[in-house]
Amino acid sequence: MVAADARTALAFGLSPGQVHDAPEGRKLLHRLGRMSRPIHLLMDRAYEGDETRRGALELGYVPVVPPKHNRRAPWEYDRVLYKRRNEIERLFRRLKGFRRIFSRFEKLDVMFIAFINFALIVEGLRLC
Repeated sequence: MVAADARTALAFGLSPGQVHDAPEGRKLLHRLGRMSRPIHLLMDRAYEGDETRRGALELGYVPVVPPKHNRRAPWEYDRVLYKRRNEIERLFRRLKGFRRIFSRFEKLDVMFIAFINFALIVEGLRLC
């Protein structure tokens, strides 16, 4: 999922459980397209690979992700900005508050995606 803040998802996709998150995250970024101005992209350490960071830079994002501890050439990142990643985690927590999402009652992907869309709409309306 790519989220703008703790209440707004920009894009999401389903993937099989055995698939790594990074390739799916790259697909979502390519679906969003190139940015007209640099936008900070707060990412989990699962997305800190060279290919994902390079793809984000090519699309006009500024990746904000800490390097893994075993990196030979670690990079600097904005630690203060990275602390805001918890906002996105709050969106995941809110979605898991919907019982049909956290327990995956829906067997068909199309129905599961429909309910995620419904939950995101409900969360968006709670702002009003």
